[in-house]
Amino acid sequence: MSEIPGDLKFLKSHEWARVEGNGRVTVGISDHAQGLLGDLVYVELPNVGDTVQAGNGAAVVESVKAASDVYSPVSGKVVEVNSALSDKPETINEDAYGDGWIFVVEASEPEQLNELLSPDDYAELLDDDAH
Repeated sequence: MSEIPGDLKFLKSHEWARVEGNGRVTVGISDHAQGLLGDLVYVELPNVGDTVQAGNGAAVVESVKAASDVYSPVSGKVVEVNSALSDKPETINEDAYGDGWIFVVEASEPEQLNELLSPDDYAELLDDDAH
């Protein structure tokens, strides 16, 4: 299990959010989530311009074992997607918190970020799940 970066916030469903400034939030899935899913073979990305709602599915990641929705941590408009994942979905397995980002949202309600888990709270959630 890799170190959980201190600059991220998390959903209980294992998505991460990195606040980039300008109201933009980069979204991906945690290293824990990619480990549970196994080798990813497909990523269904949202479209730039799509409106997403906090807590609703915005993308899908598929492995040989399972498919899983990727929930948006904030409401807003998708302004960028990681199109490189279309050809190399395994980038999420290799670098979940870096090059494996999935999409960027321009948050319409940035205060929703306050409801997300801190890295420490997320680590506790993982510890609780393990027991």
